[in-house]
Amino acid sequence: MSGFASIGECMIELSGAAGDNWRMGFAGDTFNTIWYVRALSASDYPVDYVSAFGDDPFSQKQRDFLAKNGIGIANSPVISGARPGLYAITLDGAERSFTYWRSDAAARRLASDREALAASLNGRDIVYFSGITLAILSPNDRSTLLEAIAAARENGSRIAFDPNYRPRLWENVGTARAVIGDAMRLADIALPTFPDEKDLFGDASPAATAARIAALGVKEIVVKDGTGPALVTAQGLEESVPALTANAVDTTGAGDSFNGAYLSARLQGLAPADAARRAHCVAARVVEFHGALAPMEEARTAFERLCEA
Repeated sequence: MSGFASIGECMIELSGAAGDNWRMGFAGDTFNTIWYVRALSASDYPVDYVSAFGDDPFSQKQRDFLAKNGIGIANSPVISGARPGLYAITLDGAERSFTYWRSDAAARRLASDREALAASLNGRDIVYFSGITLAILSPNDRSTLLEAIAAARENGSRIAFDPNYRPRLWENVGTARAVIGDAMRLADIALPTFPDEKDLFGDASPAATAARIAALGVKEIVVKDGTGPALVTAQGLEESVPALTANAVDTTGAGDSFNGAYLSARLQGLAPADAARRAHCVAARVVEFHGALAPMEEARTAFERLCEA
């Protein structure tokens, strides 16, 4: 097994508004995560973003951006006439809200080619996806994706899943609960966020979230809780790992960067609690930048900070 695959939607991001001027970039929850996996991995380690892309000029810019930063697209289809989704970040202090234009985005067809999807996931150390990945797909394509992920797991890949519940993307609460539950049963590593789990499942505490997910058969669980501690349940141990204080200017991508750093640390052989400490270091640095993608070199410096302590 070799390589990391992240599945989902890379969108055009508009951020850092100054009057009517906006900065254009590329982001999306599972793409943000793979950005940090790329930053924290050896340069020759295969890292691929599995999605579907359009053939318009903005889609070409997307693919060029990924290639420039060492991120492949595996066997992801390029669909004639399709284009990427778009979102804009509005800030209130460091907290953010989003406005989306994504109803006909190419990524909604990422599971439309079953053979290409299977080939993209074949032989990976880790396959990572999220509840947003599932929410943007049709019911049939959701089933195709989960089947492909199950096959990858059977063939030796570890599966990492962040439920990342966003109510507006789902048909209804019942569907979200059912589909996220099906996905969680395939996971070896779960990376939920407590406020999301409270909203969707009514969990009373991070410990309740961890217990509910463990009952589904997941062996390694990290419950994130914003600026609060991350609860790590793995290898028969449970530990609360405090977050770091940061001079936050934009919390976009905080949880995604935590996930990327955590999974990178686990790939490097660190124990789960130690991986969470590294992940907090990276997330604390990421929120000190505008937009979801902090410079890769800043993530690397933050990741190594504990080695110098």
